[in-house]
Amino acid sequence: QVQLVESGGGLVQPGGSLRLSCAASGFILDHYAIGWFRQAPGKEREGVSCISSSGGSTYYADSVKGRFTISRDNTKKTVYLQMHSLKPEDTADYYCATDGSAWCTEMLSPDRYLEIRGQGTLVTVSS
Repeated sequence: QVQLVESGGGLVQPGGSLRLSCAASGFILDHYAIGWFRQAPGKEREGVSCISSSGGSTYYADSVKGRFTISRDNTKKTVYLQMHSLKPEDTADYYCATDGSAWCTEMLSPDRYLEIRGQGTLVTVSS
């Protein structure tokens, strides 16, 4: 079964850190770029970060640049999103996905069709 499964979400205080994981199964992760997305209630999907299939290229939304780091371990079939200096506005459902490409060129575009996506993990930043 082709799937992506996220974990690592939870409640954290402002200024805190979390690391999200995205585990792939049923397909060869090495072939695909993976993006992290988030969606808060009543808001549009936001592309947060993306990493190319080899891990050689990474991209970040301006809203998280300098605070979030994306990485991948293809031997473990897992992609990570390390989040530091979290803010209340980072509160959202976070999920990983791929548009089927090895590159991030279009991945984070608002209307990009995502071929495979996980169910999401909730991140709540609150005191």
